[in-house]
Amino acid sequence: MSKGTEIDKLDKQILSILMQNSKKAYTDIAKQLYVSGGTIHVRMKKLEEAGIVKGYNLTIDYNKLGYDICAFLGIYLDKSSLYDDVAKELEEIPEIVAAHYTTGLYNIFAQIICRDTDHLREVLHDKIQKISGIQRTETFISLQESIDRPIHILGTEDEE
Repeated sequence: MSKGTEIDKLDKQILSILMQNSKKAYTDIAKQLYVSGGTIHVRMKKLEEAGIVKGYNLTIDYNKLGYDICAFLGIYLDKSSLYDDVAKELEEIPEIVAAHYTTGLYNIFAQIICRDTDHLREVLHDKIQKISGIQRTETFISLQESIDRPIHILGTEDEE
């Protein structure tokens, strides 16, 4: 949580509702929580300014758009100190939708969305493995996503 920004039960309730359905109208949230629509607007502006709400995303079924491969890539770096430089270059590859600096076997763990295995091979060979500082990679193809949900931020005391 941002330093200096206090969030209360109402803030958590608003966030929880929007995490389940980001299209829900502020007026509907206000009715559900028995507050005014203006209160929801003010609270959301405060949460955005504090950096707690970082943006709004649309969830897409990539398969229906012809992107049939979701893969995870473990990236080994020559040296950990190269992370910032490598991360900047990975950010330029549109097929990489997420990347994390990690502990354990890999320095970076990335998620890639591709049309098919030929596209994945092209991204790996022609883009990722040519980045200076990457020693080697290990690829894991996802066969099925079982869980994709927001974290539950309300404690039992917040739900009452």
